[in-house]
Parts: sequence; C-alpha cells; structure tokens
Amino acid sequence: MAPTAALFDLQGRTALVTGGSRGIGQAIAAGLARFGADVVLVAEEPDMRESVALVEAAGRSAERMVLDLSRTRDIPGAVEDLLARRQVDILFNAAGIIRRQPAAEFSDENWADVLDVNLTAAFLLSRQLAGPMLARGRGKIINVASMLSFQGGSLVTSYAASKHGLVGLTKAQANEWAASGVQVNAIAPGYIATRTTDALRADPARNAGILARIPAGRWGTPGDLVGAAVFLASAASDYVSGHVLAVDGGWLAR
Repeated sequence: MAPTAALFDLQGRTALVTGGSRGIGQAIAAGLARFGADVVLVAEEPDMRESVALVEAAGRSAERMVLDLSRTRDIPGAVEDLLARRQVDILFNAAGIIRRQPAAEFSDENWADVLDVNLTAAFLLSRQLAGPMLARGRGKIINVASMLSFQGGSLVTSYAASKHGLVGLTKAQANEWAASGVQVNAIAPGYIATRTTDALRADPARNAGILARIPAGRWGTPGDLVGAAVFLASAASDYVSGHVLAVDGGWLAR
C-alpha cells in the first residue's frame, strides 16, 4: 500500500474544473492545487483573477478557459482545442445554475437553461474527456450533485431534475468505465453558503428551517467540500466507482 501522503498526491495531474471562478468550483480548484494539481478553470466570465491567484499561490499553474456552458454547441470545439495542447487527468463538473418558479408555471426557458448547464454540459465534457482517459487507463470524473439529487425541493423543477439526472449519469458512466481505470463519482453538497443559496439565507423563515434540520448546526462553506474532492480525484479512491458522497453536515441522516 502506498504511503498516506502518496495516496492523495496530485502532482503531475491536470484538473479541469467548471464553475471555477467562484464558490464551490473555486474552492475545489484551489484545494486540488494545494495537493499538486495544475488546473484549467472553466467559467463564462473572463475575470478569473481570484481563482488564478489561489491556484498559483499553491505553486501550480492555472489556465483560463472562457466558455459559456449554456452554449452546449461550443463545448466540443473548446475541449478539442484544449486536448490538442495538454492532457486532462481529472474532470470536475462543478458548474450549476438554478431557476425558481412554481411547477405549474415552469417555463420552457427555465427548464432548458438549467438542464443544459447542469446536465448536458457535464455529459458532453465527460464523454469527450473520457476518451483519452480510457486510452491511458487512468482518469477521474467527479460531478457535483445536490441534496436535490435525493429530494424534490420546491419551486426548482429543472434543478431537481438535473441533479437527479447527474447522479444517473454518474452511475451509468461508472459502470462502463471502471474496468478501464476511469472512476466516475459525485459529491452531493448539503446547504452551502454560495451565491446560489443567497435567496434562501436571506429569507429568515427558510434559513431557520434549514438550520434546524442540519445536525452540524450551520451552513456549509465551499471549503468543506475540498477533502471529498481531493479524495475522489486521487489514488485514494481508485476502487470507488459510481458513488455519491454526501457532504451535508448530517442533513440526509435526519
């Protein structure tokens, strides 16, 4: 068995992290860099200076890929250009959006926009990046699921559907690729303090109700996900496949 430090060592690996400009994606990118990975940061906005600085502060290189994941037709070409220049060993699908609207009034636009970013983009990226990983016999794909991968929520029809679908995608790809040395897993964050959850935390009644159900007694932070991210990206998880790891302060145990 490898020494403990070697199990989590990501030196010589390159991770592509979507949603890498802020929140969960930024924390994961910085965390992977601290364990030795170079990082390709994918985000719609070109200003990724803060994330780049965090990665470089860990002594690793950071490349910016400006890509609007809602424009799914642009993904294959962007990935092809990247792979022509460098190898990608770890894919972290952290990007996600949410739209809130009553189910009986849920618009086609709010359905399609969320499914494109949260599910279709993850499918396209994993399909394209898996090819070289399978040829090498080694690779890690990690999707960011949700508590709404297990529950229906309220006013978030497309988000819940996309996160349920992301777990299905994780398991389906894991079944086909595990024997070839590529592990596909997911992290299901609990209630994390990010821009996506601003509306919930700003509502005193909703905020109190959520906190009352979390055994840990607090909202999570993006940094709380780094340990799970490094584990699933490293050799420590080489026999873990098709798993959804909840990092939720105990939410699902209630």
